[in-house]
Amino acid sequence: MNESLRIFRKEKQAVWRFGLVGVSNTAVDFAVFFLLTAAGAKAAVAQAVAYGAGMANSYIWNRRWTFQVKRKANIKEVLRFLVVNGLSFGASLAVLLAAERFASLWLAKLAATIAGMAVNFIGSRYWVFVEMEK
Repeated sequence: MNESLRIFRKEKQAVWRFGLVGVSNTAVDFAVFFLLTAAGAKAAVAQAVAYGAGMANSYIWNRRWTFQVKRKANIKEVLRFLVVNGLSFGASLAVLLAAERFASLWLAKLAATIAGMAVNFIGSRYWVFVEMEK
């Protein structure tokens, strides 16, 4: 029972930390996105650049703080991270392009962000940074 409680607490902590990192990723993403669109960039181009900025922030903070990975980064981990983020980007872009047809740019971007975050958490927790408990 004590081991189960320890795992639950560590998992709960990871979820909260992932959420906080997600907030910082979203702030970076939104700032870059709206600066670029204000400068005349198309939404899809701005989304790609903004997503990349948020993705770099995500890797650094989730690896070090959320999942507390102690080992050196390796190519397998980086490739998995890129795959997960590629899937997350695809989900966010698809939602953005669909939603901007009938919603404001802000609502479309919010929906895209939620879709991307869901894909990203599942992939990061269960595939990229799988050695969290060690």
